[in-house]
Amino acid sequence: MFDISWSEIVNVWVSGGVCMIPLALVSLFIYMNITRLLLDFRETGHHKVPEATWLGWIENPAESRGPVGELIRYSQSNVRTLDDIGRRFAEIQMLRIPDFDRRIVLLGILVNISPLLGLLGTVMGMLATFKVISSGGGNTIDLVADGIRVALITTQAGLTIAIPGFFITNWIKRKRNDYVAFLTRLESMTLQHFKKQFV
Repeated sequence: MFDISWSEIVNVWVSGGVCMIPLALVSLFIYMNITRLLLDFRETGHHKVPEATWLGWIENPAESRGPVGELIRYSQSNVRTLDDIGRRFAEIQMLRIPDFDRRIVLLGILVNISPLLGLLGTVMGMLATFKVISSGGGNTIDLVADGIRVALITTQAGLTIAIPGFFITNWIKRKRNDYVAFLTRLESMTLQHFKKQFV
C-alpha cells in the first residue's frame, strides 16, 4: 500500500528543519513516560487477581500473594482500631497515587507541547520561504511550493506525535482512576471485615 523506505523517512524528517530536533526529544520523552507508567500499573497486579480471591485474602491475609497480598498484609498488620486501617490505606495512597499523578501531568504537558513545536517549525519555515521570495531569483512558484512543503512537515510531525499521545494519556488516566477505585474498594471491604472483630 505505502512503499516508503527508512531513507525517505529520514530525508523528510531532516528536511523539516531545526524544530524537528526538539520534536524528536519530546516524542522520546512522551513514549518513555508512557512505557514507565504502563509498567508501573502492571506491577500493581490488581487486575490479575479476581475480586473473590482478594476478598478471601482479607479474611486470611497469610494466604495472600503478590502486590495485592502485600497491600492486604500491610493494611492489617498490628492494627487495633478501624482508624489504624484508614491511616494505612491513606499511607498507601500517598505513596503510590501522587507519583502517578505527577507523571500523568508531565505526560499531558509533553503531548500539548508537540503540536506547538510543529507550529513553531511551520512559522519558521514560512518566514524562510518569504525571505527567499523577497530575494528573488529562480522559479518563484517552485520556491514557494518547496518552502511550504518543508514548513508543513513540522506541523505534521507535531500532530503525529500528539494525537496518539492524547488518546494514550486519557487511557492511562482511566487506569489510574481504576487503581484508585480498587484501593477504595479494598479499604471498604477491609473495614467491613474488621468491624465484625472490633464490635
